[in-house]
Amino acid sequence: MTVAERLAELGIVLPKPMIPVGSYVPVTVTGHLVVVSGQLPAIDGKVAVTGKLGGGVSIDEGQHAARLCLINVLAQLQAALPGGLDSITRVSRLGGFIAATPDFTQHAVVMNGASDLALAAFGDIGRHARATVGVASLPLDAAVEVEGMFWLG
Repeated sequence: MTVAERLAELGIVLPKPMIPVGSYVPVTVTGHLVVVSGQLPAIDGKVAVTGKLGGGVSIDEGQHAARLCLINVLAQLQAALPGGLDSITRVSRLGGFIAATPDFTQHAVVMNGASDLALAAFGDIGRHARATVGVASLPLDAAVEVEGMFWLG
């Protein structure tokens, strides 16, 4: 089953990739390594989940935000790679940044929103290494930001 078929089964249609909010490119490819810059939980170009975990944003909302971020990572990949998502042979690493209050400790649970989608979209090659950190704030007051590293076959 292709990644596109898996996404369709999940009811996910990839959006138009967001334009960077700073002086960087959204995707770089060096040999077999593909790196996607951090993506925000945006829908139609607008951040959909803002604020801080532990300060008004629930864990469920945070997981939804992480999932939206990964959808935007996938949209960047689809647009940047000539072979699209099916040219990915491994999800190598995801990095998650969770805007949170100092006493919030469930960062990993929030990031599961992105990790679970990577597994659902890519199957076994979606198993990845991961780092998840809490931060004081994120661009545009986003609650979550997710970046990724992928391997091309």
